[in-house]
Amino acid sequence: MEIEASLDSLHNVVAYLQDTLPEDAIIFLHGDLAAGKTTLTQAVAKARGVEGEVTSPTFSIQHCYGKGLYHYDLYRLEHEEFMQMGLFEEFEKPGWHFVEWGSESLKAFLEEVGYDVWTVEIEPNKESRTYRIEN
Repeated sequence: MEIEASLDSLHNVVAYLQDTLPEDAIIFLHGDLAAGKTTLTQAVAKARGVEGEVTSPTFSIQHCYGKGLYHYDLYRLEHEEFMQMGLFEEFEKPGWHFVEWGSESLKAFLEEVGYDVWTVEIEPNKESRTYRIEN
C-alpha cells in the first residue's frame, strides 16, 4: 500500500496501520535521515494514548513507551551486536516494535523465525511524504 500524507494528514497513515497490522508486529522504518521515521512513531504513540515525549532512541537503542509500543534505533549496530546485547528477546513482548535503521539481515532472520515483520518506506516530497507499507 502506498499513502501520500502531509504532517496534517499523518493520521491517515496511522489509521491504515491500526486497521491493517496485527496486534503484535515488528515494523522496520526505512528512509533517509530526517525522512520522518520518528515522526510516524510519535503519531502512533499519540493515537495509542501514550503520554510524554516520544523521541528517537539514538543513544539508548530502545525506548519502551507503554501501551505495547517499543522503538529501536539500530544505527551503526550490526545484527550480531544486537543479538549479543540480548535485545532479540525484546521482540517477544506483545505490541508494536518500531525499528529504525534495522539491517536486512536482521529483518530476514526475524521473518525466518516466525515474526510478523512489516516495512514502512518513507520518502519525503516537497509538501508531504510517501509511505510504502509492505508485509
